[in-house]
Amino acid sequence: MVIQEQEQHPLVPQHGEEIRAGKWEWTSELWHFSELLYFLAWRDVKVRYKQAAFGAAWAIIQPLFTMFIFTFFFGRMANIPSGGIPYPLFFYTTLVSWTYFAGTLGQAGNSLVSNAPLITKIYFPRILLPASSALSSLLDFGVGSSFLVVMMLYYRIAPTWKIVFWPLVVLDMLVVTLGISMWLAALNVRYRDIKHVIPFMVQLGLWVTPVLYPVSYLSPRWRLLLALNPLSAVMEAFRASVFPKYQLDWRLMATSLGTSLLFLVIGVLYFRKAERSFADII
Repeated sequence: MVIQEQEQHPLVPQHGEEIRAGKWEWTSELWHFSELLYFLAWRDVKVRYKQAAFGAAWAIIQPLFTMFIFTFFFGRMANIPSGGIPYPLFFYTTLVSWTYFAGTLGQAGNSLVSNAPLITKIYFPRILLPASSALSSLLDFGVGSSFLVVMMLYYRIAPTWKIVFWPLVVLDMLVVTLGISMWLAALNVRYRDIKHVIPFMVQLGLWVTPVLYPVSYLSPRWRLLLALNPLSAVMEAFRASVFPKYQLDWRLMATSLGTSLLFLVIGVLYFRKAERSFADII
């Protein structure tokens, strides 16, 4: 059978050359391939836990053991203020989201290079590869967050009505992570040493993001600089949505949220510009 229309068979190889989207609008194209996004995300989940003895429990083990270390060194010894929140809860709340961000960045940043045979043989929106990494990691985030409920029951802390903002904070976390991931994934196609830069960025980012400390711990001058970090709003909003007495710096939140959208726009624009040459370079 001869296939003549790409709309009917969008994933048909054409002698190793990339099939162009033609007259399709990008947003319509993404919707057309939404089912493929689901299968790519599910593939990432299965690969991640294949032959893993603890399976999805790693989503709890990683932030949990890090929480123990931070509680001892930064809570008990350094006496970082937590606003009356028990140190294990204070650290674990943000460590779950930071673990999601760090893990997704490493996986999504290498998603295009690791899927080179797929990219050079068939056409699909390349953005689905970093997007599938970001979506599949939400499963780990959900498992890790479920243990937070257990910890709050243990410490007898009941959330207030502010818990309704939790899904919005998760969405903001997803936007930030996807924006940075697209940018790094596109750069990694042309400059392969980006894969070495990503772990360094994650290590550095832990200290310039309010994971180990509240924003109130810093002077007003440093808070303004911290607001340029889009993850600042994510970490502070997670704590505020869970703990009744935790106060937000709304100026920081507004600046950080604006930076989140800026990162997403820059990531999308650069990815779209670099996408045309992926099949030739990779």
